[in-house]
Amino acid sequence: MEILILVVTLVFELTIAAYSIATKQRRSKIKSWMRIAMFIGFMMLVLWEIVVWEYSWGLFAGLLFILAFKEIVALLRKQTRTPRYKVFSTVWKFLILELIVVVTLGPVLLFPQYRLPQVTGPYAVATATYTYVDQNRIEEFTDQDDNRFVNVEFWYPEQADGTYPLLMFSHGAFGIKASNSSTFTELASHGYVVVSIDHPYHSFYTFSEDGKIVTVNPEYMQEVNNANKAGIYSLGEYFELTQKWMTLRTDDMNLVIDTILEQAGEGEDSVYELIDTQKIGVFGHSMGGAASVALSRERDDINAVVNIDAPFFSELAYDKVTNELSAKSEAYTIPLLNIYSDDVWIQLDNSPSYIANKISNENYNSAYTVHFNGAKHLSLTDLPLFSPILAYLLQGGKADIDKYYAIETQNEIILQFFDYALKNQGLFVPKTTY
Repeated sequence: MEILILVVTLVFELTIAAYSIATKQRRSKIKSWMRIAMFIGFMMLVLWEIVVWEYSWGLFAGLLFILAFKEIVALLRKQTRTPRYKVFSTVWKFLILELIVVVTLGPVLLFPQYRLPQVTGPYAVATATYTYVDQNRIEEFTDQDDNRFVNVEFWYPEQADGTYPLLMFSHGAFGIKASNSSTFTELASHGYVVVSIDHPYHSFYTFSEDGKIVTVNPEYMQEVNNANKAGIYSLGEYFELTQKWMTLRTDDMNLVIDTILEQAGEGEDSVYELIDTQKIGVFGHSMGGAASVALSRERDDINAVVNIDAPFFSELAYDKVTNELSAKSEAYTIPLLNIYSDDVWIQLDNSPSYIANKISNENYNSAYTVHFNGAKHLSLTDLPLFSPILAYLLQGGKADIDKYYAIETQNEIILQFFDYALKNQGLFVPKTTY
């Protein structure tokens, strides 16, 4: 719809410019009525809910209103003389106006209207946000001796009638805690308490309860970007970076789980009293998936893990003598579901980063592995839904899979896995390829 409105508006303005040049008139009733009609037509689309009104439409609506108001004034005002017509003036005004149209439509082109993925559970879902401060860690990204903090958001059954398993999510590099909110909503609607973390300075942005805004750290962003390029880091330097990232992530995740368990033990009337502390699952996308696997090695109270498109950084060992990465030899006994896009699937057998992820790795012979054929890395998040352009730019192209099929099917698989692993409900027999 956004593209159609853009094209129609540009065509209207082109027609107006062409008519002005052909008739050598700067002012005409036809031009005035066309612009008035554009404004009325857009407002009718909003009233009929063909266009779902959001603030992102404000600039464009304002432009149409100004143009229509100007033409109404022109129609009502008596013209005392005929202005001298100049073709050049008409052309450059047309070009400037076309540019303004594109700019004012920029917000809705970048974030077009979309339908929410289906929610299939019986529970209505509520949310709550908190900020947790780690009294044992000083923030390494600043020099102000501040304590490290994390912002979290909960998705949980609104009409609670018991306690529910806790699921914790960690976003990818430069992600945000709402990156997979459709997944969190679907899980909560089926009786889970989901908490998602913003990792400050790893997250693109995060808001604290006190209004503090923290954006991604440029040095961290550069580290990640360079790590994805050949020849920037030695293998040893790359290994050290991945372990540093995992330490920060798992420390954040430990803080969140420990805080939740402490609050749940106090029995206050809040989201915490809804949590079954004996059933905990962790999951994450990209670097968050790697951190989820790493955390499950550190704690003995995690009962299930979902890794979405991530290498097992914590399962790698580096040999300085041979300058090689290898997979650790310790068996992994926690129920694990791996979900891969094409971007990662093609690397499982040829990238040193994914040597521990190999299907042939006997330490993970009980893990479930699912591949979404045609999916790209961000297809396994909500980003392609609310900003296809951003997803296209960030992942280097368009995925060959329907964006709704990808996220809704993934949500269904993750729900089935956690139902099986944490609630002992049903069997879990996923297909290898979707």
